Amino acid sequence: MLEKLMQTRLFKWLDERSGAEAIIKSQLTEYPVPKNLNYMWNFGSLALLVLTIQILTGIFLAMFYKPSAALTYGGYTVAFDSVERIMRDVNFGWLIRYMHAVGASSFFVVVYLHIARGLYYGSYKGPRELLWIIGVVILLIMQGAAFFGYLLPWGQMSFWGATVITNLFGALPVVGEFLQQLLRGGFSVGDPTLNRFFSLHYLFPLLLAAIVGGHIHALHVVHSNNPEGIDIDKKDTIPFHPYYTVKDAFGVGVFLTIYCYIVFFNPQMGGYFIEVDNYTPANNLQTPPHIAPVWYLTPWYTILRSFESKLLGVLAMGASLAILFFLPWLDRSKVRSSRYRPVYRQMVILFFICVIVLGYCGHSAPTPTLKLVGQIATGYYFLFFFALLVLPKFEKTKPLPDRV
Repeated sequence: MLEKLMQTRLFKWLDERSGAEAIIKSQLTEYPVPKNLNYMWNFGSLALLVLTIQILTGIFLAMFYKPSAALTYGGYTVAFDSVERIMRDVNFGWLIRYMHAVGASSFFVVVYLHIARGLYYGSYKGPRELLWIIGVVILLIMQGAAFFGYLLPWGQMSFWGATVITNLFGALPVVGEFLQQLLRGGFSVGDPTLNRFFSLHYLFPLLLAAIVGGHIHALHVVHSNNPEGIDIDKKDTIPFHPYYTVKDAFGVGVFLTIYCYIVFFNPQMGGYFIEVDNYTPANNLQTPPHIAPVWYLTPWYTILRSFESKLLGVLAMGASLAILFFLPWLDRSKVRSSRYRPVYRQMVILFFICVIVLGYCGHSAPTPTLKLVGQIATGYYFLFFFALLVLPKFEKTKPLPDRV
């Protein structure tokens, strides 16, 4: 069908002015795809699918949402009331809002699994350094967009969560207080903060879409120039294979089945996707007994509160994300995949467990035991990266197959 489309007069007219045929061939029909791809390679396309869902549902929600902390006649704020009106009065507003809220968590699920696959198979190694760096930038923008959007319902947990997170900027020396007031638009979280967060929440996904395009382009350039970057030889590629394979289509079907089940039957997911406290209007005079960010930010929140000093906690949290940029140069092993690196495989599996433990500790109310567990997990989080520097000196790798 695509070949027939490319033979039409309209397409030829477009190709003469844009080079569309060369783009399609390089990105789709002539893109080399390895025969041995497994379902772990589905999460990149799933992330693109969820990003599309988020942008489309966000546009419709923005048509009815009002970013104002002013009080209505009913005693609620305009922002909180507009969210309730979307849920109750707008045709299928409840569906769009739940799709957006569930989509935020789904986005992080598939992206975290995408990153985990990259760590396990060593996809950050050369010549993919730029591809990995762009991916880390995508992660940071995602976290920023999620944080800005978290305040918009103006519920109790939204308000106090934004208050706690913006307080962190005040711990930075010299510029901390200035950055805190710049982000809030004043001395405390209020109406200016809500307007700024709404503007940034609307901007970041559009910026994210552009960077994702660069991420995909970098992936295709690397694979086209060096197919061995996927642990395969040219003879093990299918030269004329669509980018979206049957495996991708099957993965999309499985994902949409789970996604639709959550949207229609369990959108709160036990308070992990949408907290119960966020159904209560924000009250700046009543602090919730336990303040915690959404689940996909809790690992870094645990790292933050593992230190007695707020400044050290903020620096450690920033370093835990910044160190991801240097991973391609920290791991000096010549072997890519953990399938042939037994020690690294144990280390990376323990690292995944460590991140899950950090997330659990950050979501739970702080206790002395959980604080100690969080500190141990934080220590291993950083130890994992620095241990990669010396790992090649004593790790005995398995023999690589002839096709690599």
